[in-house]
Amino acid sequence: METIRKVNLAEKFSLIHEHRSPKVAGELNGQHVKLVKMKGEFIWHHHEHEDEMFLVVKGKFLMELHTGNIEVSEGEFIIIPRGVEHRPVAVEEAEIILFEPVSTLNTGNIKNDYTRGHEVI
Repeated sequence: METIRKVNLAEKFSLIHEHRSPKVAGELNGQHVKLVKMKGEFIWHHHEHEDEMFLVVKGKFLMELHTGNIEVSEGEFIIIPRGVEHRPVAVEEAEIILFEPVSTLNTGNIKNDYTRGHEVI
């Protein structure tokens, strides 16, 4: 039988010290629940087979899209459909929950210095 646990978001976010490095805080139905602190620009990328959801817990960020940019603020979320090239940018630090399939690589179709594994927090 699997252990049931609750997650304190403030506690988990306090353990994250680098930006743009998502940490797995939970898993359900083949989906990872990842926590990430964003600050600065990420890279333009897309996910060939996965949709991606960004839920802002604290702060705000700009989701840059080729069709126009969308500001996502605390208490809001945005879903980026598979295949859509995007780039998250946060001027100030933002705390974000990501919901995405376990197979999702954080840099999508690109592997570079920002690419991270599935580190559990």
